[in-house]
Amino acid sequence: MARRLWRQLTSMRTALVLLFLLALASVPGSLLPQRSLNQTRVAQYFVDHPDLAPVLDRLRLFDVFSSPWFAAIYLLLFISLIGCIVPRTRLHVRAIRQPPPPVPGRLDRLPQSGGYSTDGSVDEVAAAAEAVLRR
Repeated sequence: MARRLWRQLTSMRTALVLLFLLALASVPGSLLPQRSLNQTRVAQYFVDHPDLAPVLDRLRLFDVFSSPWFAAIYLLLFISLIGCIVPRTRLHVRAIRQPPPPVPGRLDRLPQSGGYSTDGSVDEVAAAAEAVLRR
């Protein structure tokens, strides 16, 4: 059960969902006045909206960025990203340390290979190539 939960938490899909959820949870912090920034505006919001303000206050929408539910989202995102990145980092480090694969003996057999022949001199071809590469 715990292994299944860990795999689910450390999947890239979960990290993306948590990132979207964090962005979505930040919206009330941008639209509603926050106590940490301006307590006067929060008090004015209570005066202007006496029915709605207590509900929003119970949901901690006037303290979004210091609320427990917001902290839970970004902590889960942090754990998810660490769980995604660490195993992949080991694989990438191992791949970087390996020597590159050998070059094929016959490059003309590769699908991307091509040939070119010309009657021009080496100097003419070099000048033409230099002109093309300077663009």
